[in-house]
Amino acid sequence: MADKHSRRDFVLRSASLIAVGLAAPAWLSSLARAGVSAQARGKALPGAGKTLVVCQLSGGNDGLNTVIPYSAQPYYKLRPSLAIPEKSQIQISDSLALHPALRPVHALWESGELAIVNGVGYPNPNRSHFASMSIWQTGDPGGHESSGWLGRYLEAAAGAAGKPNPLLALSFGRERVEALGGSSSSVPTFASLEDVRGLVGDSDAERALRAIQQGPAGGMGAYNSGVSHAGKATNAALDAMDALAARLDQYQPSSAYGSDDFGQGFRNIAHLLGISPETRVIYFAAGGFDTHAQQAQTHEELLGRFSAALATFMKELQAMGRSNDVTVMVFSEFGRRVEENGSAGTDHGAAGPMFLAGGGIKGGLYGAYPSLTDLADGDLKFNTDFRQVYSTVLQDWLGADSAALLGASYKPLGLFA
Repeated sequence: MADKHSRRDFVLRSASLIAVGLAAPAWLSSLARAGVSAQARGKALPGAGKTLVVCQLSGGNDGLNTVIPYSAQPYYKLRPSLAIPEKSQIQISDSLALHPALRPVHALWESGELAIVNGVGYPNPNRSHFASMSIWQTGDPGGHESSGWLGRYLEAAAGAAGKPNPLLALSFGRERVEALGGSSSSVPTFASLEDVRGLVGDSDAERALRAIQQGPAGGMGAYNSGVSHAGKATNAALDAMDALAARLDQYQPSSAYGSDDFGQGFRNIAHLLGISPETRVIYFAAGGFDTHAQQAQTHEELLGRFSAALATFMKELQAMGRSNDVTVMVFSEFGRRVEENGSAGTDHGAAGPMFLAGGGIKGGLYGAYPSLTDLADGDLKFNTDFRQVYSTVLQDWLGADSAALLGASYKPLGLFA
């Protein structure tokens, strides 16, 4: 009996982490009402059968040691202990190279399935993790937009479809993702796809979540009236998770992923793609990139795990027959400063590279690499506005009206075949 109660308590304590947005109001009902939002923002028609996977490198990835300007002497001068020796680098052009830990990703480069966008950032960069991440996730450096750039897309896509789809988007992690939030919506978040089993069916967690939606016992009619709509939406979301749970055994990832955050994250994504072809956006974040001290080993390990997981995922997509309709977009909230600090690390910077991978990508280099001699207070100056990348993804991959969703038009980068 003690074991049963311990398991029940654990499941109930974990529910808020495993299903962020399900017990709270009404991401599902907001999608049903999204036709109004779509009309207000401009109708966005989703690209048929296309899926976007967003991989967030949290903490501020050191782009200078990720995509290395090996022919620039200031790189070695300003980083006497952190500069990657040229003999170890993986050269990809007459001036740029990849960190040696990215060798699995280099195979994608050679097959034409990897695009690297250099010098990505935004005007007046903010070095705060929270503020800069919010800028990237809302798509608004001005700080005026409260909804996420993908949340606006999802609302428009749901409105264009004419009916709600509770599996239109999903994220993996333990925090609500601002990028996926609409004007009145959120997207369900799971620590692991397998955790769906503990939330639905004949489970204590599902019974508790459904009971919450009934409101307190006794009179309080006004309260019950106020929560009834949210309760119906949450129960509908749980019904959808029931359907998802019923599919879990229809596909299991066949590739060997690592046990680290990147390996398990991409394994979850592969599993979801195998059982939910209607899912249009998947979001995943992994941290550890805030390398203020003793950066070399930490950064090498992180890039190695990321590279191995992404390469394994891409191979699985090929085996699934989905490599041409899934694009992975990789970003970090900012890069690091050019000069290393006194703790063998780097401090918060500005511009950095973005990666896009997939069978539908036109592989190659995009955007000019920032100058290492013309700096802004010690930081690389951006050459490509991140909204230009977003606009290209929205317009050319997801088939959306990017100008309506981002509030302005941006010149497409030509990333897609």
